[in-house]
Amino acid sequence: MADVFIGRQPIFDRKMRVYAYELLYRHGYVNHAEITDINAASSEVVVDSLVELGLHRLVGDCKAFCNFTRDFLLAGANIPFNTSQLVVEVLETVTPEVKVLEAIRSLSSRGHLIALDDFVFTDDLLPLVELADIVKIDVLALTRAQVAMQVRKLRRVKKLQLLAEKVENNDDYAFCKALGFDLFQGYFFSKPQVVSGRKISPSRMAVLRLMAELQRPDIDLAKLEEIIQTDVNLSVKLLRQINSSFYSLLSEVKSIRQAIIYLGLQHIRSWACIVAMGAVSEKPQEVMAMALARAKMCEIMSRSDDNEVKGIYFTVGLFSLLDGILDSPMEEILASLPLSDEVNAALLERKGELGRTLMCVEAYELANWDDVVACGFEQNLVRDAYLQAIEWSSQALESLL
Repeated sequence: MADVFIGRQPIFDRKMRVYAYELLYRHGYVNHAEITDINAASSEVVVDSLVELGLHRLVGDCKAFCNFTRDFLLAGANIPFNTSQLVVEVLETVTPEVKVLEAIRSLSSRGHLIALDDFVFTDDLLPLVELADIVKIDVLALTRAQVAMQVRKLRRVKKLQLLAEKVENNDDYAFCKALGFDLFQGYFFSKPQVVSGRKISPSRMAVLRLMAELQRPDIDLAKLEEIIQTDVNLSVKLLRQINSSFYSLLSEVKSIRQAIIYLGLQHIRSWACIVAMGAVSEKPQEVMAMALARAKMCEIMSRSDDNEVKGIYFTVGLFSLLDGILDSPMEEILASLPLSDEVNAALLERKGELGRTLMCVEAYELANWDDVVACGFEQNLVRDAYLQAIEWSSQALESLL
């Protein structure tokens, strides 16, 4: 595969279910400022995802939003895409020329949904709106009054799905939802909704105590077995998970001790934490999927054969979203967990090799490609780790449900 980065960002519906992913692209070894051929960029992301990687590996059964420039729209009108999944995202630089409108009309007639990216409505763009199914509005680029005005104008034209992009906090999400937006894109769901003076709820405190016990460096097989067995929900879910198709065991595992012996102490500790975290989170399932993907990507990028070292990297990735999952400050959460200074420094300040790895993973998620390159990892390692991690996390999450 060519030296490219391909990432994805989730798009949610009003019930916080993943509706689609937007696919994002960049040449791995090229500085962002040097990418002048936007047509090549938008065409290659489609080719790479559909042909080289396989769209299902990137987005599963969800839809995929892919950028189309003017030139690629004209060329793409005659290219056979998967119409049930691929959403044609028309860039804001595209104007409503006759040839462009014909190309969009052709793609639409074949079953593709048409989305308008970073859209600001003006009368001369009306022909594009009339062909569109989805309009994306950058809520960071406009004032709230301007966003509301855009919604009113677009609703007058036709029935559209409106997508609020760059929704970075819960206040913005609540505002956009109240305005009637149908879809939402941004990382508001993974950030803590901290209310001043609020204490961690009893259920979350119980989870933190459990995780603290699981993370103790002196824990042994007997103690781990005892901790898990005292929590019926944890026991049932762990046994269900180990007997799922994720592991494809030849014979059924019937006890927690048997599971620990089979999978190992570090592995079971990690899975017990994952199950506990998922049990108290009211955030969308995608948050747990992201936590799992971060954990696996950090583990792969450690390039270690030592299970204990791999486990530490996995834990850093997994715990990096604890503040968003538990809606509490990270400092407060970590004060309750017996983690090493190295792990705490990575989670709080992104320090050390663990912190550098986590920074790279977070930058990749956000498609901050310059920051990914600046972290100094081999480009192919980062890209391949990401692709393996999202595929693994999807399978892992299914085995826990």
